[in-house]
Amino acid sequence: MNSLPESIQLTDNISEPGRSTRAVLLPGSQNGSLTTSAKQLAVFLAAATSENTRRAYRSAIRHFLEWGGLLPTDEASLVRYMAEHAGKLNPRTLSLRITALSQWHKHQGFPDPCIHPNVRKILTGITRVHAKPKKKARALAIEELERIVLYLSEQSDIRAIRNSALLQIGFFGGFRRSELVSLRCEDVKWEAEGITLLLPRSKTDQAGEGIVKAIPYGDSSCCPATALKRWLSISGVYSGAIFRRIDQWKHVGEQALHANSVNKILTECATAAGLDYVPEFSSHSLRRGMATSAYRAGASFRDIKRQGGWRFDGTVQGYIEDADQFKENAMHSLLRQKK
Repeated sequence: MNSLPESIQLTDNISEPGRSTRAVLLPGSQNGSLTTSAKQLAVFLAAATSENTRRAYRSAIRHFLEWGGLLPTDEASLVRYMAEHAGKLNPRTLSLRITALSQWHKHQGFPDPCIHPNVRKILTGITRVHAKPKKKARALAIEELERIVLYLSEQSDIRAIRNSALLQIGFFGGFRRSELVSLRCEDVKWEAEGITLLLPRSKTDQAGEGIVKAIPYGDSSCCPATALKRWLSISGVYSGAIFRRIDQWKHVGEQALHANSVNKILTECATAAGLDYVPEFSSHSLRRGMATSAYRAGASFRDIKRQGGWRFDGTVQGYIEDADQFKENAMHSLLRQKK
């Protein structure tokens, strides 16, 4: 390793990828002590990688070590690791774990064994042999959401009021579950035509430029703005997290719902409303449902993409193709009766 000038010191090594690099350049620091500037740089370096990515990488590194791997590792160990898990792990999961190991070596300043041609070639072979179709959450159709909302409107429980607002805002706002539970009262603006919600940061906006989503008032059984207003009024929540935990005594807490709670709430409400295919639903069903239902109702590709906050056209196109698989089907010309 090339030597560094005396005026440049190194920070402590960190074993978690994404949280820091092996070396931080610190002009003027003395005796190897961490200065305020060093701590600030560590914060900035950590912020460069999303928390979800860091969490996934930590899990991958832990899995490799529990298997018996050592860090730093070598090509032979990686090949054994992949071979032993080829039929046990989804190839996409295995690929993510190799990527995490690669990042660990890069951030710690060690040669990266993951770039060896044999490692990449074996991973490609495992993918071809063991690949499985990617499991997709079933889209929640607007008609199904209306059934859930109708059921919840007949309940007097405060949870039903919260859940109705949560599911409607999630659906019509096209929010990811993490975005939905992070919404705050300060981010809501009430307009004559509906509400706008500011999302300070999201998966596709890691720089924190902010995304504003508008949801008009509704004139049917669904009206997200009205449902939200009712929840805020009943709960007495006027600042901080909008969607909060409710204890067994029906007291509204100070803490926001956990992102995983959205799956549970949707499943329970869909079951209670008598919907089919409940096991196929997840929180992602809200976003998929918004995209497919909006397209079927005549919304443009541009407007659907903007509402969902998608970065890539291909993602939205996939939802539209799912919505159109029967409507625009070449087999109609063969299966329709000739007159």
